[in-house]
Amino acid sequence: MEEEEEEEEVGIGKLPEHVVIEIFVRAGVCEWPQICCVSKKWAWVFRSDCFWQGALSFSYPLLPNNWWAGPIPPPLNPKRRFMALYITHHLFASDPHTEELIGHCYLFLRDQLLLHPSLMPPHSGILHGTLIDQFIGCGKSRDVAHDLASRIWLAVVDNLHEDHYTFSLLKRLAQEGDIFLPYPYTRSLKVQWRVFEKLFTDFRDCFNNLDYYDILACAKSRFHPIPSAWLGR
Repeated sequence: MEEEEEEEEVGIGKLPEHVVIEIFVRAGVCEWPQICCVSKKWAWVFRSDCFWQGALSFSYPLLPNNWWAGPIPPPLNPKRRFMALYITHHLFASDPHTEELIGHCYLFLRDQLLLHPSLMPPHSGILHGTLIDQFIGCGKSRDVAHDLASRIWLAVVDNLHEDHYTFSLLKRLAQEGDIFLPYPYTRSLKVQWRVFEKLFTDFRDCFNNLDYYDILACAKSRFHPIPSAWLGR
């Protein structure tokens, strides 16, 4: 360990911090987790606002002002903004310079669903309505707002970790009663289908008999017919 620290001080560790940041931001996002593991000093660099501001300037130059009206506030730090831009660009294949809000809405929904296990996330209808209000408040049409909110829901559900908390969350989403609201505030059937699909495929082994037949009854009440792959344990 001491030898590694000495080698670092002889090499890149002797460079000024702003030069180190310039090197790291050019390494590529996929390399950053490995770089963080090299030393505590390098891990600290990735925790600094200076690094994330440098990453923003390098990857997304000439960004417009990120202020907007609506229930989802703009980010307070450069790391959050970089994450939103990266998600908009790579997960949704949208222009981060004009559609930055998509990434922020994704992070908002993910954070709301992944609250501390002791806390119950808000009803999905409330979260869906918040996304709709945000997009309409920023000038999107009702159809576009509904489509974007549905795409965000699908992306968040698809990227949840396969663990007990996610299983409990998906069960809750599947069992939620419908709130009858006018379009575009109604939840997408595609999203509801994906929730059941993940439960009956990725989490099939997590069910006990009572839970399985309860969720199956919920699925049958919403979809006709249901896939044969969902039947049987």
